[in-house]
Amino acid sequence: MTASMKSAAPPSVSVRDASKLYASSGGELNWAMTGVDLDIGQGEFVCAIGPSGCGKTTLLNMIAGFIQPTTGTVTAGGQRVSGPGADRGVVFQEYALFPWLTARKNIEFGLKMQGLDAATRRRRADELLVLTGLSHAATRFPFELSGGMRQRIAVARALATQPQVLLMDEPFAAIDALTRTSLQRELLRIWQELKLSVFFITHNIEEAVFLAQRVVVMSAHPGRIREIVDIDLPYPRDRADPAFGELYARIGAAFAQPEEASA
Repeated sequence: MTASMKSAAPPSVSVRDASKLYASSGGELNWAMTGVDLDIGQGEFVCAIGPSGCGKTTLLNMIAGFIQPTTGTVTAGGQRVSGPGADRGVVFQEYALFPWLTARKNIEFGLKMQGLDAATRRRRADELLVLTGLSHAATRFPFELSGGMRQRIAVARALATQPQVLLMDEPFAAIDALTRTSLQRELLRIWQELKLSVFFITHNIEEAVFLAQRVVVMSAHPGRIREIVDIDLPYPRDRADPAFGELYARIGAAFAQPEEASA
């Protein structure tokens, strides 16, 4: 499979001239993000990378519907985003699992909130446990799971409502390097199997090149899109491939540009 997005279908997510103004604790107004335009195609994997405070999480939260843009619009599935919805699943850096629920019950939680019956919830949760390779851990509580297993349960819970878009805010940042590599491969397998659109935030250039079809490089203060880099490499990707290294260097160079260069 090649990395290029060939489909002419309408995007899963469309962000137009989106900006966000926040008031600081001292009452000063600051733009966290300004003038962002971005489309995420159906079934496309997009990573966003940039320095802390560049608006990556603000952008993700707008798409998720947790916050509204001060100016501009965000649409998902052709509908204006006005709040959270089952069509958009979210995975955070912190696992955010309920410690008093088993792995299966954590996955079922969103389905229960939707009013689905117990048998349907159980069937869907068990399908996702198989998908994430955690059927053996269905009755375990979060404290009984490793960090990688907890994050896989968090992914399964986000997928339970069968979203069209999966939003991931540095989901592997707190996980050791070996487990992180394994989870990256697992995520690509799930993405390809379910044909989801994925918007994935990371600080790790190598992770972005390994996962994404396009990498959005953002600049800080306020956040803007500096460059969008196409990752036209076939999957599975080889980190030792010279082409991988060239893309890494290109993104690193864009990431390192001084702020005045992006004005």
